[in-house]
Amino acid sequence: MAVPPEEAERRCRRALMEAWVGRETAAFRLPPSRLALDPADAIRLEHDGRLVDLRLISIADAEARGIEAVRQDRATYDLPPGDPRAASLTRAVVFGAPDALLMDLPQLTEDQPAHRPMVAAHAVPWPGEMAVFRSPSTDGFELLTTFGSRARMGALVSDLYAGPTSRFDLGNALVVDLLTGTLESVTNLTLFGGANALAIESAPGVWEIVQAGAAELLAPGRYQLTRLLRGQRGTEGAMGNPAPARARVVVLDDGLASLPIAEADLGIPWNWRIGPASRPVSDETYVAQTFTPEGVGLRPFSVAHVEQPWRTPRTPGDLTIRWARRSRALAADSWGAVEVPVTEETEAYEVEVLDGATVKRVLSTATTSAVYTAADQDADRGAPLGPGDTLDIRIYQLSALVGRGAPKTVTLIL
Repeated sequence: MAVPPEEAERRCRRALMEAWVGRETAAFRLPPSRLALDPADAIRLEHDGRLVDLRLISIADAEARGIEAVRQDRATYDLPPGDPRAASLTRAVVFGAPDALLMDLPQLTEDQPAHRPMVAAHAVPWPGEMAVFRSPSTDGFELLTTFGSRARMGALVSDLYAGPTSRFDLGNALVVDLLTGTLESVTNLTLFGGANALAIESAPGVWEIVQAGAAELLAPGRYQLTRLLRGQRGTEGAMGNPAPARARVVVLDDGLASLPIAEADLGIPWNWRIGPASRPVSDETYVAQTFTPEGVGLRPFSVAHVEQPWRTPRTPGDLTIRWARRSRALAADSWGAVEVPVTEETEAYEVEVLDGATVKRVLSTATTSAVYTAADQDADRGAPLGPGDTLDIRIYQLSALVGRGAPKTVTLIL
């Protein structure tokens, strides 16, 4: 039985007083005509010149009614509640340094400005609210923001290898240990709406966004995630190398907080301190990090559907390379749109012609195609490309704010 501390104290005092007053008992007989009396009835008996309040506890009916009673005091039931008590423990709660992550991620929601990074933190016990301080040097830290939500964080149990994009990855299984929280399976419709999204740090500061349709609990806090959607929100470039075991994992939900920085703060190597908001920034419970926000949310996605080059009829030997534009805008994820919107101020691309690791030529264009002329081929390779030759290229979409976007590297066969 759960009662407030004040009520519990009142009940204890009442029980003690009942035991003390109940030391006096009475036993007497009544005629059968007093049939109206029942056990638990309260009566007042005049005895030896004084009135005594009694409570009947048993009645034995025979030729006369044998009554047993115990004394009671009405004041016992009018006791005030006890003194108020604090609901929490009086001893001090000790906080340790939190496990905190600063993350440069693509834009996840419309209400999150694209250039702002995210912060995730976990601590046991949770201090209630975390504070984020920053400084361009090692002193003079200023409060940037506070947040009160604990993120669902964890780590990979085994390596996660590269997989297909734009369709389900049915070959890989993502096994993670979560420090707190749970995961559950979702339907395809819910998955396509953005559910069960996780960020996996495949390399320091490089995050791949993965969604999982099926979640199976293997042990307390350990989940096996399958039916994966890889490289979401333009992060397919993070799959270049396997994400190693013990790589950090963060569930992308309301537990993350956005850092309210300006676009002018991008590219500056800030020093950060994150810890309980109830403690000063110099306290040992704060964790120090160096983090340079790069505005990944402003970086254009890599292009798609690079076509095999075809020769321009009017100029023999010239090769035209075509591709499809992608957009980082959340509104571009529409089945009904004929073409994705141009998110950047101007549409511009650069195409690098490669010879191994060497960049032989850079082609600039304002459309989703570029012409590699026969004269340029002759200057780069000594002769124009012919049937059966291969051409390695790397394509970037350009941003006026952050420059080149994510690259698309392909080998074309003529």
